[in-house]
Amino acid sequence: RLSTESALPTPRRAAHTGPPKLSRPSAHRLANRSACTASRLASETFARTSQAVRPPTLPVFPSPLPKTMGRRPARCYRYCKNKPYIKSRYLRGVPEPKLRIYEIGRKSASVDEFPAVVHMFSDEREQLSSEALEAARIACNKYLTVKAGKENFHMRMRAHPYHVVRINKMLSCAGADRLQTGMRHAYGKPNGLVARVKIGQILISVRCKKEHVPIAVEAMRRSKFKFPGRQKIVVSAKWGFTKYSKQEYVQMRRDGRLQCAGNRAIYVSKRGPLVVPEE
Repeated sequence: RLSTESALPTPRRAAHTGPPKLSRPSAHRLANRSACTASRLASETFARTSQAVRPPTLPVFPSPLPKTMGRRPARCYRYCKNKPYIKSRYLRGVPEPKLRIYEIGRKSASVDEFPAVVHMFSDEREQLSSEALEAARIACNKYLTVKAGKENFHMRMRAHPYHVVRINKMLSCAGADRLQTGMRHAYGKPNGLVARVKIGQILISVRCKKEHVPIAVEAMRRSKFKFPGRQKIVVSAKWGFTKYSKQEYVQMRRDGRLQCAGNRAIYVSKRGPLVVPEE
């Protein structure tokens, strides 16, 4: 029996008419392809929606490299070491000073309106840069304007920057030692202007009314932080920007020996012009 069944021919299987069966690698590739297609469609949809909602952004350009180096600190030019070196026909190309305004406030006020005056003077012999003077002017003017009002004071900058300071610019890039000379020919180029002040020299003066003296003193105190060295603040006994004390000014005005001329007073001498008697 067993031998008879083994001798029979094996029937052929019918041809497969359905969809072809995919092998395992082909199924994995199809799954990966469908996942990539789904992620691409999702990203395109998100891009379309985000572009519709997101506002347009400006193009970002790379910032250019700085062309100038930073300013040196005040300690480099603080001391009066050399002779005065001012702008002249031999020294050209000097930069303009930062301090351009020397009279601030109601400078046209009469000399009789502001009897009190506050001074800030230097307690060291040193050099003050025009940048420091401008910063002190701004700080003092800001406080006086806010607290006292711009019509209730007259401030005057008493220090003028004329001395020219120099700088020997050194390269800091790679291979700079092959391009520069070091300390040979170290005479620098004009870099800025400073004011050479002495001990006791007045830097800033403010004339105001008597009730605004504490405000002027506080404004001076704030402007002190813009200067190197030591400064002192005093309330003067003079009348305004004149050279007469308060008692002398009142008496001379009463006697007619002082004449008001804007923000200053003119002395009227007792001796008048010579008169030739008529013959």
